[in-house]
Amino acid sequence: MTTEDIPTSPIQAPNSPTRYSKHIVLTTYPGQSGVDPVPLTWGAPDAKSRGPIVVSRSGPLLKRRNAMGAHGGSYSIYNALAIAAGDLPPDFRPDFRNSEPTFNFPWQPAWADKTKIVSMDPYGHDIVNQFREELDAGWDIRPTMAITRANMKLAEIEEALRKGELEVDGNIVVDESGEVRVTKVAVEPVWYLPGVAERFGVDEGTLRRTLFEHTGGSYPELITRPDLKIFLPPIGGQTVYIFGPPERVSDENVKLALRIHDECNGSDVFQSDICTCRPYLAFGIREAIREAQNGGSGVVIYFRKEGRALGEVIKYLVYNARKRGGDTADKYFTRTENIAGVRDMRFQALMPDILHWLGIKKIDRMLSMSNMKHDAIVQTGIEIVERIPIPEEMIPSDSRVEIDAKINAGYFTTGKQHTMEDLANVRGRGWEKWEDVTH
Repeated sequence: MTTEDIPTSPIQAPNSPTRYSKHIVLTTYPGQSGVDPVPLTWGAPDAKSRGPIVVSRSGPLLKRRNAMGAHGGSYSIYNALAIAAGDLPPDFRPDFRNSEPTFNFPWQPAWADKTKIVSMDPYGHDIVNQFREELDAGWDIRPTMAITRANMKLAEIEEALRKGELEVDGNIVVDESGEVRVTKVAVEPVWYLPGVAERFGVDEGTLRRTLFEHTGGSYPELITRPDLKIFLPPIGGQTVYIFGPPERVSDENVKLALRIHDECNGSDVFQSDICTCRPYLAFGIREAIREAQNGGSGVVIYFRKEGRALGEVIKYLVYNARKRGGDTADKYFTRTENIAGVRDMRFQALMPDILHWLGIKKIDRMLSMSNMKHDAIVQTGIEIVERIPIPEEMIPSDSRVEIDAKINAGYFTTGKQHTMEDLANVRGRGWEKWEDVTH
């Protein structure tokens, strides 16, 4: 048997129209009749010799795909819902006119190094120029990166202007209200599976089997198509915010201030004071602007890894366990491990890829206390000159439990180191008048 199929009728409502055939192709196999993937050589010196990433299952592209998964990362499901609801034609092809990057990042040697970039498509921002003939012929090839420019406003930047910590220069900081010009790069995940496996110290077969099993068997070609090495996983991507001229980012002769920030919706957006995420993000943006105003470059990279990549549901369960069990710093990580099984699932092994894509070779001021981030960057050959912890005055009182526990666990600091006895006396806010139960 070469192609598995099942009738669709048992899952269709009576009289419901469908745009699909009566059979579902569950998987394909290498060597199967008609299967002819478009050639793709990861790590090739340019986009054309590398080849386009083709993931579409529509029409004749089904057997010509050279990648698994779907465009859009975690938003691929919403795309499917739009098609199911009839709001989006399944054969829709985007019109990319005027969508090209606002800045053409220069080619970097890492783009052609299959060990340096394994979690994003280094040519994903330029498919309109690189694969114009294929697009004109009707191929469904889509960007996995987009580069634009915008103005942003942050209350903390307006406050920094009032305090004289920043100044209006009319170019980066536009006015007294704190409006700031920024270049933004959005990146969807594109995994080169052999490289991802190597980063995590596992063999490719184990990685593929684990991804298959623990996504509920959603991607059978992880198992049946070992010839397909590219996977577009349904996870969040990242956004790069560049302050100052983008061409400075790869210039080793100017200083670079960098903040790598992992998503924390409760703090970043709604300003919960149980952690230092929003304050550190605001501090990182402030220092990135300051460096750019001084003639250097400032970069903030925002990864969608909510709750240390454990997710917000797990995060809130941990909050409950902390507050009901006595919220002290000595038990901070234990509460997470009890519920999630691990302290942290961000695994920074893939994080440096974007730095290599940008051409960063030296970070003069790393605005982070995380040893995981520091080590992951340094191990890929990028120098970090100085590490900058969050200023004490920016730490909310209820977040001392988090930050002191992290420092005790090895986070970088220039301040006081705490013993476990000290941590037992670092206590977070109780739930008096709401609920104040200790078990």
